[in-house]
Amino acid sequence: MPTMAAVGSLAGLPIDDPEALRDIEIDVPELRPHDVLVRVHAVSVNPVDIKRRAALQVSNTPTVLGHDAAGVVEAVGPEVTTLRVGDEVWYAGDIRRPGTNAEFHAVDERIAARKPVSLSFSEAAALPLTTITAWETLFERFALKRESTGELLVLGGAGGVGSIMIQLAKALTDVRVIGTASRPDSRDWVKTMGADVVIDHHHLRDEALATAPDGIDYLFSPHSAGNVDTYAEIVRPFGHITAIDEPDGLDLVALKSKSIAWHWELMFTRSLFGYDMSYQHDLLTRTAALVDDGVLRSTVTRTYDGLTAASLRAAHRDIESGRTIGKIVVTR
Repeated sequence: MPTMAAVGSLAGLPIDDPEALRDIEIDVPELRPHDVLVRVHAVSVNPVDIKRRAALQVSNTPTVLGHDAAGVVEAVGPEVTTLRVGDEVWYAGDIRRPGTNAEFHAVDERIAARKPVSLSFSEAAALPLTTITAWETLFERFALKRESTGELLVLGGAGGVGSIMIQLAKALTDVRVIGTASRPDSRDWVKTMGADVVIDHHHLRDEALATAPDGIDYLFSPHSAGNVDTYAEIVRPFGHITAIDEPDGLDLVALKSKSIAWHWELMFTRSLFGYDMSYQHDLLTRTAALVDDGVLRSTVTRTYDGLTAASLRAAHRDIESGRTIGKIVVTR
């Protein structure tokens, strides 16, 4: 069986340990009927990669991390109908399968799509996971439409999801977008993404109520621990919150008196349960058109050259610092 270069981990070690991520040689994946084999040109690093790496148990079999990817289709499974050899594609993968930090990667065609022609591979790799998360939050969890109005509060506005959520909300709805950021560089970035107002998450209650005295209609929460009581104060009655984290001991009782709806968003749900799989193919196809029309822009802010353990350790270290803006990409 042919082999390929990849980056894997045998245990959940601190990122400064050289063994936390190591260069390895593994078999090229075999294709399932709906799979395409992609020669990976670029990947991006997401907080979920850091969480998964930290949680790994000691094993003799390396785990290959990575979800976002952009590359070129090298082969297709017998039931593939939407993509063909030579297509340039982008996608966010399936959490149950080996990741994208490899020379080749197999992905179901129903969660992949042709990438924007106007973006390089590195620019494209920054977007799939965060765009799917933001899109499903805005248009499924919050059920926003073109004519929707109200106050949308995006916590972590300078992060990967926040950066594209602000753009999507401004482009495809009529809501007023409030983003949070605290440092001058992150505040400038949130404004560049299109936020109407930027507030400091360190003073969330006071600044949110000063900006939206009648309350927040829609709140995106990537960091919910310790914030629920504040959310109960700043969100209006019958408002909506969508969270992407899962802090231990989360207590939502404070939201009950206002009948505030709490939603979960996990962009891997469709692939985990084989549910409505083609939705994400269609979502990425529409996003590519919006990018090529100049409506949306890539959120990449730093690129490391070489899809190697050293480059990925540097990218993981950046994410762990908690001070990154936009997305970090590693190119092959």
